[in-house]
Amino acid sequence: MPERPEIFHDIAPRTDVVAQPLSTWQRIYASAAARKAVLLVVLALVWEVYARRLNNPLLFPSFSSTVSALFESLSSGEIPRAAGYTLLLLIKGYSAGLLLAGLLTALAAATRWGSDLLEILTSMFNPLPSIALLPLALIWFGLGDGSIIFVLVHAVVWVVALNTFAGFRAVSPTLRMVGQNYGLSRPGYIARILIPGAFPSILTGLKVGWAFCWRTLIAAELVFGVSSGSGGLGWFIFERKNQLLIPDVFAGLLTVIVFGLLVENLIFGTIERRTVRRWGMQN
Repeated sequence: MPERPEIFHDIAPRTDVVAQPLSTWQRIYASAAARKAVLLVVLALVWEVYARRLNNPLLFPSFSSTVSALFESLSSGEIPRAAGYTLLLLIKGYSAGLLLAGLLTALAAATRWGSDLLEILTSMFNPLPSIALLPLALIWFGLGDGSIIFVLVHAVVWVVALNTFAGFRAVSPTLRMVGQNYGLSRPGYIARILIPGAFPSILTGLKVGWAFCWRTLIAAELVFGVSSGSGGLGWFIFERKNQLLIPDVFAGLLTVIVFGLLVENLIFGTIERRTVRRWGMQN
């Protein structure tokens, strides 16, 4: 049968198509880091304009005066010392909370009694504000780091355990059957099936637990610093407020914000890109 020329024909490559370079705005829009940087600059400009129009440094200092106070505190070593003290407490409390959450989740995943216990404990203690336990912690553990670490553990453990266990329960039956068909041992089944399948929920719990722990720590230092006369960023903010050094107060708050941005984008953002996004579990 002869070929039909209207169906079988060669398509010559087009040579008139020229790749257009992206404009500056298109390159900025395509980069998440660039978009966030632009938004931060806009927020800083809004802060500066509003503060200058208000013209009341004791009520709301400008962004430029806040940055100036921040650099002065950095050069004097006050904010680095306070930030180091705060971060050390944060690491201790967050690590202890993650360890306890892991134990509770393992118990809940292993037995129905453990599942019921986790459900009861989270229903009881998760709605309870961590900072409300600080007076009891001061009685139980005295004036020291132990009191703050106790409230930090409370801030972390319930949200991490709840999200992790919910992620385990949400793993699809198909993945579970795959693990069973491959004959994986119990540790291998958890490491290769449950944890990867539940990792989006686990990561959400880690991020929320970090946020709860960070803000609880700053609030606890404000109260704890009144009693001890020492502390980290919370005490730095409280002390400068008493001295009416409002730009320094905002410098301390700005330091807290910067730490939050760094942890969210550098640590959790990197983990998210290398795990759930790479695995195709999140757009």
